[in-house]
Amino acid sequence: MDILDGTQYLNLVRGGAARLGAHRKAINDLNVFPIPDGDTGDNMYMTMEAGCRAAAGGLGQTAAAVSQGMLTGARGNSGVILSRIFAGIAQGLAAQAETDIAGFKKAMASGVESAYKAVSEPVEGTILTVLREGVQAAAGSRNFDEYFDRILPAMDRSLQHTPELLDVLKKAGVVDSGGAGLLYVMEGMRAALHGESEAFEPDSQSAAGARPVDLSAFTEDSVLEFGYCTEFLLRLQRSKVDLENFDERVIADWLSAHGDSLVFFRDGSIIKVHVHTKQPGEILNHCQQYGEFLTLKIENMTLQHHENHMDERFHVGGKALGVVAVAAGAKIRQAFREMGADEVIEGGQTMNPPVQAFLEAFERTGAENILVLPNNSNIILTARQAAAMYGKARIEVLPTHNLGEGYYALASLDMSGTIDQIIRELGEALEGSASGLVSRAIRESGAAHTGDYLGLSGKDILCGDADRGKALLELAGKLHAGNYDLALLLSGADVPAEEAAAATETLAAAFPRTEITLVEGGQPVYDYILLLC
Repeated sequence: MDILDGTQYLNLVRGGAARLGAHRKAINDLNVFPIPDGDTGDNMYMTMEAGCRAAAGGLGQTAAAVSQGMLTGARGNSGVILSRIFAGIAQGLAAQAETDIAGFKKAMASGVESAYKAVSEPVEGTILTVLREGVQAAAGSRNFDEYFDRILPAMDRSLQHTPELLDVLKKAGVVDSGGAGLLYVMEGMRAALHGESEAFEPDSQSAAGARPVDLSAFTEDSVLEFGYCTEFLLRLQRSKVDLENFDERVIADWLSAHGDSLVFFRDGSIIKVHVHTKQPGEILNHCQQYGEFLTLKIENMTLQHHENHMDERFHVGGKALGVVAVAAGAKIRQAFREMGADEVIEGGQTMNPPVQAFLEAFERTGAENILVLPNNSNIILTARQAAAMYGKARIEVLPTHNLGEGYYALASLDMSGTIDQIIRELGEALEGSASGLVSRAIRESGAAHTGDYLGLSGKDILCGDADRGKALLELAGKLHAGNYDLALLLSGADVPAEEAAAATETLAAAFPRTEITLVEGGQPVYDYILLLC
């Protein structure tokens, strides 16, 4: 192949996604900790899958569509970085109907630059290094075949070297999972180049934004207050309109008069509509006179709102403040709502929400200022990317690393100050805190055997024991719990209430000057989350 066009580019991307999808479990298993938190393969695949839904057109147009899909579907740090790689490639291919190898090499270099810019403090020995060293090695390629023949072995060498650059990988005896995932993507792209790629089959369960519906939020006695979020793609029909001379503002103006929060644009013969209305049938009937629907989605927005809407509470300096939090486990999500979170996105370790989930939550909150509590280290970057994309409100992401920090932030939220004061005070409060996690080991480590319980703080394994309660007690000692006034203990889904109560009493006896508060969090993965403040 001498020239790359939009159709071929999309085939390469889908080939990369297919190869990655076939090995996503292997990527998941490359944990840097011996606990079940490996979701890099899932995050990268779901991100790529969202981009693969694009339609082929000109090269620049197709690359932009792939990039936009990945952007809104990005999950976890690895997914966000992957989306930025393809965003940089799209920038390098912008406004081109096709390109040769020279143009493609420039686009790949742009992908490297974009990926590094996406991370505030780039770390070598990660996906960034694997990409950069691969692209550098392929810089002298004279055609597409040679490019992939050069980049793949270079990426593989770089990947095998990652444990020498990151001690945490060396101790765990693994290579970087993000770099391994990217290598699979590039292998799939080369296979597609030769017509040998595996078939790309979208995973219906990984659709961005999919979430359960709380039917109890709208009962037989409820009153429709917020209306329906109505979205559709309308294909204009020549049998109904003069397509070449049709002015789509006729539809836009009518929708503006019959709905709110209108998002409207035309792409060729397709009209994209997002509108809030109490009469979606009227909207659909009117628009159908111009064409036929390709997709339809209608959601009762009352099911998406907390019973105390933002306009009725939380005012700072005359402007409404909304709170969006991330949590896994029905009990802790309910607790967050009761403590003042307007939107609680389902997600956490091994189940990182996509950018789109944050954008939808921001929209439902409807506030001018929004505080985001990601509550997981692997979700912070996703939340920040969503914040950068959302232009209707000021978004501030407080980098909470676990549910304990998020719980403490909500409990400490003082609504009497300005948004800047709130961010500063919460940041200072968390800065003086310490947190630890207890989770079962799924592989041998220096601190514990498979099946034992590990005590973790950040990326460090502090202790391990076959007894869950003993692991918690030793972890508290390692964190110097006796030096703190308060301790918040969140018990996980697999911990019986009696055991959690006994663990609390043990901690109270061991650290008598520290006030211990037990919360039945019901979170997965982590049996205990301990926050000291």
